[in-house]
Amino acid sequence: MAFQISPGVNVSEVDLTTVVPAVSTTVGGIAGHFSWGPVQQRVLIDNEDSLVTQFTKPNTNTAADFFTAASFLGYGNSLFVVRVINEDGTSSNARNATSNAANTVNTVIKNSDDYELNYINGISGVGHWVAKYPGVLGNSLRVSTCTTANAYTSVLTGTLAFTNNSTSVTGVGTQFTNQIRVGDILLAGPDRVEVKVASVGTANTLTLQSRYVGNTIASQSSVRRRWEFFNFFDAAPGTSGYASKQGGSNDEMHIVVADEDGLWSGRANSVVERFAAVSKASDALTEDGATNFYKNVINERCQYVLWAAHPTGITNAGKVAAGVNFGVGSQSRPFNDSLVNGRDGASPRSSDYITGFNKFNNPEEVDVSLLLTGDGNVTKAVHVINNIAEVRKDCIAVISPRRSDVVNNSSYIGKETDDTITFRNLLPSSSYAVLDSGYKYIYDKYNDIYRYVPLNGDTAGLMVRTDVERDPWFSPAGFNRGQVKNVIKLSVNPTKTQRDQLYKNGINPVTTFPGQGTVLFGDKTLLAKPSAFDRINVRRLFIVLEKAISTAAKFTLFEFNDEFTRAQFRNLVEPFLRDVQGRRGIYDFRVVCDETNNTPEVIDRNEFVGDIYIKPARSINFIQLNFVAVRTGVEFTEIVGRA
Repeated sequence: MAFQISPGVNVSEVDLTTVVPAVSTTVGGIAGHFSWGPVQQRVLIDNEDSLVTQFTKPNTNTAADFFTAASFLGYGNSLFVVRVINEDGTSSNARNATSNAANTVNTVIKNSDDYELNYINGISGVGHWVAKYPGVLGNSLRVSTCTTANAYTSVLTGTLAFTNNSTSVTGVGTQFTNQIRVGDILLAGPDRVEVKVASVGTANTLTLQSRYVGNTIASQSSVRRRWEFFNFFDAAPGTSGYASKQGGSNDEMHIVVADEDGLWSGRANSVVERFAAVSKASDALTEDGATNFYKNVINERCQYVLWAAHPTGITNAGKVAAGVNFGVGSQSRPFNDSLVNGRDGASPRSSDYITGFNKFNNPEEVDVSLLLTGDGNVTKAVHVINNIAEVRKDCIAVISPRRSDVVNNSSYIGKETDDTITFRNLLPSSSYAVLDSGYKYIYDKYNDIYRYVPLNGDTAGLMVRTDVERDPWFSPAGFNRGQVKNVIKLSVNPTKTQRDQLYKNGINPVTTFPGQGTVLFGDKTLLAKPSAFDRINVRRLFIVLEKAISTAAKFTLFEFNDEFTRAQFRNLVEPFLRDVQGRRGIYDFRVVCDETNNTPEVIDRNEFVGDIYIKPARSINFIQLNFVAVRTGVEFTEIVGRA
């Protein structure tokens, strides 16, 4: 406490209630190829529906990574997903769709951070809008912008002739090319039948999307046209309350994002998003104080497009509201911008995957316990093991063989096993990696076909299920906890002889037993030397212990290295280890933190040493049953323990 100058009472607190915290062991991570979503950015996904919403449905190119992630989410509800794309900078790379068909710029906006850093002030040459993410799906989008009351609805000049059962419309003194957009609605005939414009030929000719059915009208004057999305809004855009208070006017606009080709919704031209009465004024606010500037609203709330430039001809867009009339030179027609030139690109390269997996290399930035590697790839697997799992030392890389090793690879009996072992021998020795034996055959409900997908999502998922049902230090293998979900068949169902070969090489067989399901039938890590750490449960036990105790030990930093601090550390760690022991994780332990290992030399180096000795619990991998036949007159006490 502080020294007091005069008599008084000083109150202080000393907190000795620190405990070893619970740590997460169920969070997965994957860098994968998907058709939509932010690129090179971690997104936390909690179920398969969320995976589809954020990264869209799988196709042939993305199925392996998608279903690896989906398989994991069948067991757990916490997976960080990083989307990777081909980024080689050529025509092979993915790119965002834009609203300028003539655009030749290789536009790649990876995520919101990339946009805010490089494109927030606009993008030259791409039109008014750009797809939010790279991919061919962006080509299905169309943005329709209604910037004025006249664009919302207006009365056409001249007279129009409507013929019963015809799609052709002719006019006299009309200006179709200046007053009508494709998709606009006309109110035809005395009954004001709604007909939609399919194309505009000249100032006096146009074609309807479907036949006009009604009385033939030779000359209808004062025909009203409406914006295609007129019925989606309560009123025409006008002046917002904010602009009115600032002395501005005509700042409102309506924006619709439509699925022009039906790739998103399954129905062409269906509305996927709409934004009513957003403002052209850069400082505009809603009544609750949120931004209402249309650029900000789209960039922050729209799931499909980003702003690139103000629509051509909108006067004063982007200025502050005070005293500004945003309707000068009012547009009489809405803007329709179809997005084009988006592409998925070639399959991501190993370097693209490595960049994605590097989003998991900092344990202080992201807490992850299991790294799913999707389709088998030596370069990717070696990087994840050596440069992420082995460096972090708090997570496990989960790997499957190459597809070519185990799918339709049967030139001779056992070739799949031989090739899987060859693949394993290309990987390093590590207790922070686990390799399973193959692929499973599943039904792809999104495309109504069957596919082979890697099993590492399930292998990691079984570890999560083990954590939930028991503890991380229990083995995830076997009939009790190793049941694999959603398997129609395996690419290879290894025999006992093949399982022996695989297991001897550190590969965990996944096997279907008739009537008993498909089971992870091994719990080895890829550690080559004989050690307790060549088992999954022991490695995960130590990950939990090291992670939890090191987290608690951080609060010992900058304290004095004296007997009080050392006793506090022992009293912190020992109850935690007793709890783990009581939950069958360890057989015995000892914590040494005293003057024997905190010598004067250690103290003078400003160090603190705590030695924690653990006897880890071992899983049963082999069962020996001895059946002994004895004569009728023999007493069991005479032979038990001798046979």
